[in-house]
Amino acid sequence: QVQLVESGGGLVQAGASLRLSCAASGRTFSNYAMGWFRQAPEKEREFVSSISRNGGTTHYADSVKGRFTISRDNAKDTVYLQMNSLKPEDTAVYYCAARYLPPSLGGLTYREARDYTSWGQGTQVTVSS
Repeated sequence: QVQLVESGGGLVQAGASLRLSCAASGRTFSNYAMGWFRQAPEKEREFVSSISRNGGTTHYADSVKGRFTISRDNAKDTVYLQMNSLKPEDTAVYYCAARYLPPSLGGLTYREARDYTSWGQGTQVTVSS
């Protein structure tokens, strides 16, 4: 399994920006589709964004579309989540996730947590009003 470590969370005011990073190790990062999920207190874990192993396909939850941008740097084994115009409702623990895919499926991404096989420990994002 690939190991994932998130970083970049913090406490910010509404309207601010943060960039989350997820560093992968242990496997060939470019073989993995990646996703970001979040979980607020007493709520289910929810999909935020995903990116294909080749970076050519991305998806976003409606709640973050136009504000968040996912990207990856396969040379650095890292996936990013740029979060702009943050809102208090974005407050949550953010997790990155990975799923191995063969080259023939390089354009696929996944929105369901159950489709991912590796998870990071999460990074807290708190947005104050």
